[in-house]
Amino acid sequence: MNDDPSPLNPLPPFALVLFVVILGIEAAFALGARGLIGGPGAVGWRAAAIEDYGFHGEILRWMIATGQYPVEHLRRLVTYAFVHGSFTHALFAGVLILAMGKFLGEAFRHWAVLTLLALSTVAGALAYALLPGAQPWLIGAFPGVYGLIGGFTYVIWLRLGQVGANQARAFTLIGVLMALQLIFGLLFGAAPTWVADVAGFATGFVASVLLIPGGWSRLRARLRHE
Repeated sequence: MNDDPSPLNPLPPFALVLFVVILGIEAAFALGARGLIGGPGAVGWRAAAIEDYGFHGEILRWMIATGQYPVEHLRRLVTYAFVHGSFTHALFAGVLILAMGKFLGEAFRHWAVLTLLALSTVAGALAYALLPGAQPWLIGAFPGVYGLIGGFTYVIWLRLGQVGANQARAFTLIGVLMALQLIFGLLFGAAPTWVADVAGFATGFVASVLLIPGGWSRLRARLRHE
């Protein structure tokens, strides 16, 4: 037994790596825009990255219509999460990955948390592609982050159920976040990227049922009982 435990649990390595990658990419964009690295062409690095790695529903619809699925476009279902619109956008995403990754890393196996993040990222893009008409590019890690919040919500939901408390309280965080998005959208206008966020959250919550340790056996027992 450790007689001198650390007051802070270590962050999962995958969360730290993702944080460094996201902030590293954003730092390159910021330095390039200021002419500190990359020469004159670096000013357009962010715009070029959005076009090369961002996700757009029309690209997916083109792939489905033509039956062609080139890797350079399929990768967009994941790579859009590493391109952000600003330093603040990237920082918030990175901090939430650290926070949610730390919490979920104590309840899930690390590979399961990464799977949760990946599934939610892809699901967010697919849901965004269902929107009619021409929509802006989808960029940023928030659909995946909302997937982690879905996993967080599921863990809290289970814990509240174990102590006989009102399990609806588990949805307080997502309710607050969605309300804030609605308020900011009404005040300042916003692209309908919230659709990707909601899809990410729903995917994270549902996937957690199976990915959490003991999830399969718990689900089988519930189905037998029903």
